[in-house]
Amino acid sequence: MEVQSTQPPPPPPPPVMTAAPPKQKLLTRLNSYAAETRIGKRFKLSQRKTTFTTELRAGTTTFLTMAYILAVNASILSDSGGPCSVSDCIPLCSNRSITDLSTCTSSGFRVIQPDVSCKFDPVNPGYSDCLSKVRKDLIVATAASSLIGCVIMGLFANLPLALAPGMGSNAYFAYTVVGFHGSGNVSYQSALAVVFLEGLLFLFISAIGFRAKLAKLIPKPVRISSSAGIGLFLAFIGLQNNQGIGLVGYSSSTLVTLGACPSSSRAMLAPVLTGANGTVTLIPGGTVSDDIYCLNHRMESPTFWLGIMGFIIIAYCLVKKVKGALIYGIVFVTAVSWFRNTSVTAFPNTDAGNSSYEYFKKIVDVHLIEKTAGALSFNSITKGAFWEALVTFLYVDILDTTGTLYSMARFAGFVDEKGDFEGQYFAFMSDATSIVVGSLLGTSPVTVFVESSTGIREGGRTGLTALTAAWYFFLALFFTPLLASIPAWAVGPPLILVGVMMMRSVVEINWEDMREAIPAFVTLILMPLTYSIAYGLIGGISTYIVLHLWDWTLLMFDTLVKKKKKKTVTLLDSNGDGNGNGNGHVAVNTVETLV
Repeated sequence: MEVQSTQPPPPPPPPVMTAAPPKQKLLTRLNSYAAETRIGKRFKLSQRKTTFTTELRAGTTTFLTMAYILAVNASILSDSGGPCSVSDCIPLCSNRSITDLSTCTSSGFRVIQPDVSCKFDPVNPGYSDCLSKVRKDLIVATAASSLIGCVIMGLFANLPLALAPGMGSNAYFAYTVVGFHGSGNVSYQSALAVVFLEGLLFLFISAIGFRAKLAKLIPKPVRISSSAGIGLFLAFIGLQNNQGIGLVGYSSSTLVTLGACPSSSRAMLAPVLTGANGTVTLIPGGTVSDDIYCLNHRMESPTFWLGIMGFIIIAYCLVKKVKGALIYGIVFVTAVSWFRNTSVTAFPNTDAGNSSYEYFKKIVDVHLIEKTAGALSFNSITKGAFWEALVTFLYVDILDTTGTLYSMARFAGFVDEKGDFEGQYFAFMSDATSIVVGSLLGTSPVTVFVESSTGIREGGRTGLTALTAAWYFFLALFFTPLLASIPAWAVGPPLILVGVMMMRSVVEINWEDMREAIPAFVTLILMPLTYSIAYGLIGGISTYIVLHLWDWTLLMFDTLVKKKKKKTVTLLDSNGDGNGNGNGHVAVNTVETLV
């Protein structure tokens, strides 16, 4: 009998240790949670392939690049004098060193009663005090109108576009319609009434859908090139002295040249007439420029080189695809510029610098609008200048704002093959509504800001970007001293680099077809060189029409001929035996003649 030996069974294999799934980062979990909330679904975060934190960063970037409008718009509009008038001027002694009028006459001098000249150099102290109050009013009005526009755009249109009083429109309002310190043909109050009526008309045009149809009438090469043209426009602004790094300056022979000279080497310019007796007077309608002319020391401006450092920081971060690149450059340059007694300070030791620094030190300042809110008046409605300004504002806003809004939507990738984009109806309604609100607060027309492209570049794709910008404008109502102190050379670098990014649309232009290439180029080049988006669109559309006019005429003639030919052949058939076999000699001759 054989005994079989049984071997013990092999030991079970050791359990396989599976690695625990890595914990998600806090921001990733926040974004995942936000995408599933009602807010995330309302703003379509997942559908548009964006995240909550990306939208916040994009809104912050947008605001920082356009925060300069708070101070710049207020400065430009206050040059009009606002509601200030001769009645705000105070009597002065003929000897300006005597401030007590009771001792003026006893000292052998006389008291000078104010007249219209008190609004001009040397400006009456009473008028200056009024202008100071108006400027603070306009800072708040700018922030409030921008806040309302951004909220409407974000909530209803769900687009990453921010709104504010437009550059260009504010200059036309201040220097052409109202004039420097009220020297124009229309008063500040009447000019606000013009903007109010224009806003209502604009709102009506948008409400009935005509504005959307008008946008589609813009030829395709003009629509495509307008985005690149706006990019060049932004870069040109960023290269100048007023809102940029100051690399480009004025030249009396070539119009523009290399600048970047320090403020001590710059001069203001004014168009003047020299009389036969040697007197010098300002040309009617002319204005004194800022210090745009470099006398010497070109490329030696410390603020220019600080701006270049900001440019390098942003450019390097863009190359390395660092998120928030534009913010880092703006914050760095601004922080360095806030130190006093340096060559790059935003607060030089001048009366204006000291005043700005005292305002900056407040940090928090709650200012209620006193003079500009509800100041509109219809007293000049019968004047031709009133209606001329109304028509000008209307056509500029139709072309400028519509073109800007369409270009921003295209830059964000929202425009479909038919030329439509989601939320366009409420987008068109939002800036029209903002124009009406802005006029009631005392500011010039509000429009979609081209600086919205900076937020789009940071990844903004929903209305949360606009709402984030709106939140900052709300904070600006309290922290205006800080936000109004962002220097121009901090804003210039991001504007230049956004221009670089917006140039990519030129590859979509058919440069082989001159009938498309020429209108596209005219649009692209006129926007920066005329300092107007509207003029660029007008030039491009006009060129497109001229180049296609002959073809359209031939096509129209050919269509008419075919219609007549068809009608004649029908007549020939009706003269036959019912089968088309009639003699039809007259009809045949008619057809042969037409052919």
